[in-house]
Amino acid sequence: MAIHYNSSLQKATFFLTGFQGLEDLHGWLSIPFCSTYLTVIVGNLTILHVIHTDATLHEPMYYFLAMLALTDLGLCLSTLPTVLGIFWFDAREIGIPACFTQLFFIHTLSLLESSVLLSMSIDRYVAICNPLRYSTILTPARIVKMGLSSVLRSAFLILPLPFLLKRFQYCRSHVLAHAYCLHLEIMKLACSSIIINHIYGLFVVACTVGVDLILIFLSYALILHTVLSTASHQERLRALNTCVSHICAVLLFYIPMIGLSLVHRFGEHLPHIVHLLMSYVYLLVPPLMNPIVYSIKTKQIRLRIVKKFQFVKT
Repeated sequence: MAIHYNSSLQKATFFLTGFQGLEDLHGWLSIPFCSTYLTVIVGNLTILHVIHTDATLHEPMYYFLAMLALTDLGLCLSTLPTVLGIFWFDAREIGIPACFTQLFFIHTLSLLESSVLLSMSIDRYVAICNPLRYSTILTPARIVKMGLSSVLRSAFLILPLPFLLKRFQYCRSHVLAHAYCLHLEIMKLACSSIIINHIYGLFVVACTVGVDLILIFLSYALILHTVLSTASHQERLRALNTCVSHICAVLLFYIPMIGLSLVHRFGEHLPHIVHLLMSYVYLLVPPLMNPIVYSIKTKQIRLRIVKKFQFVKT
């Protein structure tokens, strides 16, 4: 039966899905998911707390790291209520307004993470290729402008999506394949043509993630050129070592994103569990691993965290 969005907004609902066929095990499956969410929250809050309380970390590199931690925290919290709601309470029903709100935050924060990773690559480029002007180029005011422009770009590009979905009547099954709402999945449930949504979705991905990835690659090409022209082998290693954490963060974000896109576009014959696991990897692995990577590979962060724990222990 078709649901007319405009006439019955509050009554219209979608139904989220956990692990189909494993409903009896949802209680047990909630344990690793709950542990993952808890680790993401604690890890990113720890990074934010260390940067906020230690004046020696009030530098551009760590400001961008704080932006990354905030973005990861927001991405985690945007899926946590529905995912754990299904596992704990079998709360599968979600209203269309709530679904579209969740969709907006998930996609906005995903684009924002791409923008933050680009800003971090610019930071590394300036630090290595133009170190004498590092503090004059990346001033606090300019960093704030970079952060605000990233937020506004992501929000304004995603804002039309709920309104494009609002036009549709949803006459097909209202059961979604995931425990949260995604634009690509919802538009497939519409009765009418979704060509505009397809075109706009591709446009958003191309002018954000596509452009960001090209610029990140270009910045590292310039960094590599500068590093290889350095006479000292030790200086080369020192310069490249400052980029390892960021390179890991880039790979952790873009590889699952590209993998999920390929699965959605060309993997219709694959088992549903593959789609489900890829979506969870895309949304949970970067927020989970980024604090761990930066804690291990960034000496200043690692030492401050150890000092904090020693202080709490005593």
